[in-house]
Amino acid sequence: MLKNTFRKWWDLRLQIALLGLAVTAAWGVRQTQGAAVFEVYNWVTRPFHANGSAQEELISARTQELQAQVLELDNQNQKLKELLGYVSAKKPAGIVAPIVGRSADHWWQQVTLGRGSNDGIKTDFTVMSPGGLVGRVVSVTPNTSLVLLVSDATSQLGVGITRSRHMGFMRGKGGNQAVMEFFENVPNVKPGDVVSTSSYSQLFPPGLPVGKVVSVDMNKTPAPEAVVEFSAPMNALEWAVVYPHSKQVEPKDSQSQSSAASGGAQQ
Repeated sequence: MLKNTFRKWWDLRLQIALLGLAVTAAWGVRQTQGAAVFEVYNWVTRPFHANGSAQEELISARTQELQAQVLELDNQNQKLKELLGYVSAKKPAGIVAPIVGRSADHWWQQVTLGRGSNDGIKTDFTVMSPGGLVGRVVSVTPNTSLVLLVSDATSQLGVGITRSRHMGFMRGKGGNQAVMEFFENVPNVKPGDVVSTSSYSQLFPPGLPVGKVVSVDMNKTPAPEAVVEFSAPMNALEWAVVYPHSKQVEPKDSQSQSSAASGGAQQ
């Protein structure tokens, strides 16, 4: 009997002590804003924090390095373009003109602009649109201009592969694509290459974006050919920008090459 009474008394005191300890701990957490708990948490997770911080620093450093490299490449590219004459120091102001006429019978051949000689447009001016080259002005009235599109089958122009600088001439196919015939027998070209006007183009300034290569036929005779898709939306033109351009005299050392491209009116 005495033994049972002592056990009950001891269990009651133990419960009271545990309850007091719990109340004291709760009061301590409240008074310290949980600082002790956070300290334990930080101590346990400190190795993970260190690794995460180091990883973030590495990513930040790599990002800054890549940004510096991109900036340097942009600067070098700009200087090379200036040296090669692919950009001018002062780009002429363009004349924005709406497309006001397009015959269903000549959908891929020509368009009419709603600007003319009264706006300063002259024949042989270059016509661009978002995406790249569209064509050139072939006739002008006081209020309109007729544009021969580069997609026209009679349109031919000197072009080159931007990546490899291999050159040739391009003729329209009457659609949203054209055919590029190379001067070299084994040109360095592949699908996806960007095509732009070359220094052999007599009626267009060099360096204008034309399109990209979609396929290559190395077995084509007399020279390899590539199918080029225009970067400008030839089938959905609504606006264009006209830039001044005067016909340039062809370099003497290029006469032998350009004679291969003179099967039509080279542009």
